[in-house]
Amino acid sequence: MALSLSLLDQNIIYEGETAQSTLKQTVAFAQKAEALGYDSFVVAEHHFTKEIASVAPEILVGYILAKTDKIRVGSGGVMLQHYVPYKVAESFSLLHQLAPGRVILGLGKAQGGKDEAIEVLQRDFIKPVQSFDDKFIEVTRFIRNNFPS
Repeated sequence: MALSLSLLDQNIIYEGETAQSTLKQTVAFAQKAEALGYDSFVVAEHHFTKEIASVAPEILVGYILAKTDKIRVGSGGVMLQHYVPYKVAESFSLLHQLAPGRVILGLGKAQGGKDEAIEVLQRDFIKPVQSFDDKFIEVTRFIRNNFPS
């Protein structure tokens, strides 16, 4: 039985780099791992941390799958306590349909970011659910980084 080799990339944004350049390097790292014969490549999930580029592993996994041919790619843990399990299962099932046999769903229970991130990510599980209109406004504010002072 051969030893299985895998790599984990935390997508750290080093000084002088940007999230975009870091994510390009992550894809190149996965391609190099594939060329070297590694079995799998996984990415981490972190929130509200400006030094880390990966906040949505399912999106990054899909992109890496599209840029590689045979290496298995996955999450080095989706922080399940922040999400509805059904949505996580749906997302990774779709990835599996796009790249059969190559998707890894790693689940984690670490905080996955700063306290502020946990408060935002788990808010609907603790407090009454917001209306669609309130969520629509909040998504717009997050995308535009435009919150009232």
